[in-house]
Amino acid sequence: MFKLNKVISLVILVIMVASCNKDKETNFILKGNIKGLKKGVVYLQKDGDSTIIDLDSMVINGQSEFTLQTNIEEPILLYLKLFKNDGEEHYIPFFADKGTTEINTTLKNFSFDAKIDGSKQQDLLNDYTDVMSKYNDKNLDIIEASFLAKKDNDSIALDSLNKLSETLLKRKYSYTIQFALNNKDNMIAPYLALYEIPSANPVYIDSVYNGLTEDIKQSFYGKKLKEVVENRNSED
Repeated sequence: MFKLNKVISLVILVIMVASCNKDKETNFILKGNIKGLKKGVVYLQKDGDSTIIDLDSMVINGQSEFTLQTNIEEPILLYLKLFKNDGEEHYIPFFADKGTTEINTTLKNFSFDAKIDGSKQQDLLNDYTDVMSKYNDKNLDIIEASFLAKKDNDSIALDSLNKLSETLLKRKYSYTIQFALNNKDNMIAPYLALYEIPSANPVYIDSVYNGLTEDIKQSFYGKKLKEVVENRNSED
């Protein structure tokens, strides 16, 4: 009887440990739907040191819904990748945090139709990209006008458009810097400084880093931004 109880206790312990490990491995869930998709493979990925790392994957065969899981230590940018054997890369970047994120999109416009609902960081990234898309639309208009000016050999118009393009770029940088400064207590701030305005005036990058709250400075992107600042200062 004692041996039986010992065996039962051991089995329960193993189950509890396995359950704890499973919970630890899956503190983030990505759910979603790709309208129109019948066959393919979806991947949950993250950036590695020199390559993209697959965290989870699921074969789509008839159903368009998917669920992917992984473990994350803190908010981080992940990717939803779709492979449909068409020779092209299909990615949706998003900010993940512990809990559940939902992505709904379409097969036809996988990246552009994506609606992402999840972390606070993603909400801020959505706000930021909404504004950036307007700047990008204006930039496309300038590019089109510049093409026509070159075609017509209109140097005056071309010079004016070049100045307009420079002004637009400065406005984009200014908005990004201010957005980061206004969200100094969120992971989005060092992320934007690292990847959206890497060539901005070092004074502004320093301002973003110095303005971060202490916990954000100790985060993944906060530490990476610190490295950039320190490496640049050592070269000066």
